[in-house]
Amino acid sequence: MRFQMIHENYNVSDLTASMTFYEQALGLHEVSRKEAADGSFIIVYMGNDQSDFQLELTWLRDHPQKYDLGECEFHLAFRVDDFEAAHARHREMGCICFENPAMGIYFIADPDGYWLEVIPTR
Repeated sequence: MRFQMIHENYNVSDLTASMTFYEQALGLHEVSRKEAADGSFIIVYMGNDQSDFQLELTWLRDHPQKYDLGECEFHLAFRVDDFEAAHARHREMGCICFENPAMGIYFIADPDGYWLEVIPTR
């Protein structure tokens, strides 16, 4: 039996703000979407040409408040070919939430507080 990872889900409180963040911060774009006929949810799959893996953003009409992410002891990681340019963009966006220079990595936070690790190509 072989399993392939295909997506990770983040529930978001403002779909437009989240999509804009992922487009600007990480170059992701909408791949597909599903909308409930009654308007109760919208699911947008974000991806890029570097991988088949997608980020599923789920917006629920009846949950307008931000989600309780606990201690944020989880994250999704992105490898980038131009670490310095990415760091400069994220610093300009004001979304860097933690840096570990000794390891050569840093983390950014999306509008809902999900952490995303940025790793240089080594």
